[in-house]
Amino acid sequence: MRCAALLATTFLVALASACGGAAPPNASSPAPSGAAASSSVSVPPAIKAVVDASDRSDDDRALDAGRKPGEMLAFFGVQPGMKVAELAAGTGYTSELLARAVGGTGVVYAQNSKWILERFAEKPWSDRMQKGVMKNVVRVDRDFEAPLPPEAKGLDVVFDVLFYHDTFWLKVDRAKMNKAVFDALKPGGVYAIIDHSGRPGTGSSEVQTLHRIEESVVKDEIVAAGFRLAGEGAFLRNPSDARDWNDSPKQAADRRGTSDRFVYKFVKP
Repeated sequence: MRCAALLATTFLVALASACGGAAPPNASSPAPSGAAASSSVSVPPAIKAVVDASDRSDDDRALDAGRKPGEMLAFFGVQPGMKVAELAAGTGYTSELLARAVGGTGVVYAQNSKWILERFAEKPWSDRMQKGVMKNVVRVDRDFEAPLPPEAKGLDVVFDVLFYHDTFWLKVDRAKMNKAVFDALKPGGVYAIIDHSGRPGTGSSEVQTLHRIEESVVKDEIVAAGFRLAGEGAFLRNPSDARDWNDSPKQAADRRGTSDRFVYKFVKP
């Protein structure tokens, strides 16, 4: 996704010097209570094959180091035959990975709003949809308040990668959005959230200026929608990130892919 292009703990720590020096004390938020944090994720051979596919574009591969797609797919348990969805698919980096991972017996509902399509995604997204590997992807052009079509039911996983914070300044009715996701998932289904971490106490005040959000704000909203926080992945953490700079792709420059990110696995009871 647009704000998406980024992620990685071990990679991020290695690039700490590019992040502007050491972070202040307590720069990284602790793991949420009741959810075990996974600092490393074992990537099975089938997922590794997805990431290593020779027909992936060079542009997509260039994003991998900062996004850890193998760890992401493995952490959220994506497997062949699953029915999954992505909100704010953007130009389709994650959606294509999902299409490859669920295979021909699975389906991917890839949603974009009119705002996303008109501003940056229409042509690259349409071009990507012509690829043979995307034949199991259903293009969904809908607003966030009702992001999925009626037939998208009993889903295994719904992804929101590096975009939840944007729904604040876009003034999306997130209660409606989260309810729609809840209704579309099967019992035990996963709501997968990855986003740029904001500093403690900033809440949602920097969602547009720095493209970051305080983790507790996201957690509280999704739990309020009926989900249970089942786990946190720490593989995209960067404790050296001071979280005081704009990590949008256009503004981050050499820091792109090095922001501290939280990875939450919510489950529908």
